[in-house]
Amino acid sequence: MQATHRPHSYQITNKITGQVVKFLPRNQHSGDMLEMEILYVPFSAEPPLHYHPYQEEQLKVLKGELTVRLNDEVKIYREGAIITIKRNARHSMWNSGFTTTLVSWKVTPAMDTVRFLRTMTALSNIGAVNEKGIPALPLMVFLLVKYKRTFRLDKPHGWVIHLLYILFIPVFFVLDYNKRFNNPDHF
Repeated sequence: MQATHRPHSYQITNKITGQVVKFLPRNQHSGDMLEMEILYVPFSAEPPLHYHPYQEEQLKVLKGELTVRLNDEVKIYREGAIITIKRNARHSMWNSGFTTTLVSWKVTPAMDTVRFLRTMTALSNIGAVNEKGIPALPLMVFLLVKYKRTFRLDKPHGWVIHLLYILFIPVFFVLDYNKRFNNPDHF
């Protein structure tokens, strides 16, 4: 599935985490790359450790400092630093500092990263997540399977997620998750 493309830049703001993601217009020569800028508020929480099985990320700290957990090593990167995260590398990123952090973020290939980020932000903004920005278990399992080519949690393992998915199929059917969560603009 291709990323949603818009002619001009636009942004989304997560009311729970304070994170702002600005999607930049696509460069005609970039192939299948998604370019964004992400703003982290001071003392943001570390998100769950995760990985991208088919994507590589390149981050450049434009302002402030970014804390990155990459394969069990935690480092703080300051303005000007460039971080490359290869596919399947377990990682998380947050701002543990006193000032706002701004990061240039490139994802290759783009896949459905835009839709995933917009869905998670929309769920946060309508109050469908807990204080850490995580949806209830059935919805989280549904989304992890829906976006498994783009985003996977380090734990629990994939087979646990698939087993839970099978167990929750009646819930997905009754609550019409396929229709409700097919377009993040509609909820």
